Amino acid sequence: MQQLILDIAPQPAPSFENFITAENDELIDVLRIKALKHDHEPQLYLWGTAGSGKTHLLKACVLAAQKLDRSAAYFDTEDFSAAPSLEFDLIAIDNVGLLDDAAQIKLFNLINRVREEHGRLLVAGSARPAFLPLREDLTTRLAWNLVYQVHPLSDADKLYALTRIARERGFELQGGVAEYLMRHWRRDLPSLIGAIESLDRHSLQLQRPVTVPLLKELLAQSSHKHIEST
Repeated sequence: MQQLILDIAPQPAPSFENFITAENDELIDVLRIKALKHDHEPQLYLWGTAGSGKTHLLKACVLAAQKLDRSAAYFDTEDFSAAPSLEFDLIAIDNVGLLDDAAQIKLFNLINRVREEHGRLLVAGSARPAFLPLREDLTTRLAWNLVYQVHPLSDADKLYALTRIARERGFELQGGVAEYLMRHWRRDLPSLIGAIESLDRHSLQLQRPVTVPLLKELLAQSSHKHIEST
């Protein structure tokens, strides 16, 4: 069941509005201020487990800054290493623990430049700076300013989110649907939301309510398609 392929619709652009805050309320407030450039901290480091929402928050902050006509850009590890220019008001860099030696030097110099030119730098990794497999002088600089853990959603948070998404689409999740989906599908929130939206489309096509039996049929159908394609 872990390799099922569902007809999942593209997700909307990551924003603060479509992020389930859970235990991250303070962090969201700080990032909103960062996007507005209303604070005096040039740098912020986020860390957390895979699927906790680090990438979503980096992209949300970039989008918020762009809506205010500020130049802002998001870079994953590969894009950052290859970027010929980093002339932006706000720069977000993801998965820094994967940077190679040359990219680490590049980030080291960028941190110094951002502080001198009063820019804004957001960085994310899988662990606190001191535990990243990077140069010691770089990890020291990553910890210079604000460091926040992105707390992952609990199962209760995910159930709340799925129930809310369903109501926004105009239907109620029957008992056990969300729980069954979380046991038999990928557990990150974007995948779960995509599956609920796919389930809603199938229910409308078949003129049947969204129930566990319908979900089982969809998962079985998707599993069969995956087997045929391999």
